[in-house]
Amino acid sequence: MGLLKIHNLFKAYRSGEADLRVFSALDLEVARGEMVAITGPSGTGKSTLLHLIAGLDSPTSGSILYKGRSIDSFSERELAEFRNRELGYVWQHHYLLREFTAEENVMMPLLVRGVGRSDASRVAAQGLADTGLADRRGHRVGELSGGEQQRVAIARALAGSPSLLLADEPTGNLDETTSEAVFELLAGLARARQLTSIIATHNPRFARRCDRALELRAGSLRPVTP
Repeated sequence: MGLLKIHNLFKAYRSGEADLRVFSALDLEVARGEMVAITGPSGTGKSTLLHLIAGLDSPTSGSILYKGRSIDSFSERELAEFRNRELGYVWQHHYLLREFTAEENVMMPLLVRGVGRSDASRVAAQGLADTGLADRRGHRVGELSGGEQQRVAIARALAGSPSLLLADEPTGNLDETTSEAVFELLAGLARARQLTSIIATHNPRFARRCDRALELRAGSLRPVTP
């Protein structure tokens, strides 16, 4: 059994007098250490799917199993623990705290977990070194370029040694050259750490570099042919 298994997933939102259906009997199983790309046009539900996997939203019906247990059955405390300890998330926008330094931003999930400040600082410094930002650890967010900010976001996502990495258009706000560098960094770190990874992307080149690429269309996932 994979680390993550989604079965017969339905998701609908109320829109006026009708239900807007996003997913219809969607199935997905992701093996431990596998990197899966989710492609598809804007508005097809890629972000919604990642939100459901992260427990940020609930399905209308169907199941999302993580290590054999339904995410929908988690208590609020268990959901918080899941997001903090098991999950790393890289968004299209970095959502860094501008009043803090790069190192302090990376430390945040560890401090929330209860890790001591000196240990959190050590882990954050190593994470920034791994993303090529060892010399920028004391800089505030506004002093960093867009690519550097996204590298900090990657270091923050990986700081807690998650088992599952979700990336939602992680290069969507970057120019082509910077996008290439950031994707290579993200994919390289995920593979080195044997992270189970799901990456939503519009970029077909990036999708082809994953172990498997699936297209989300009409509420279902279909393999992308080479």
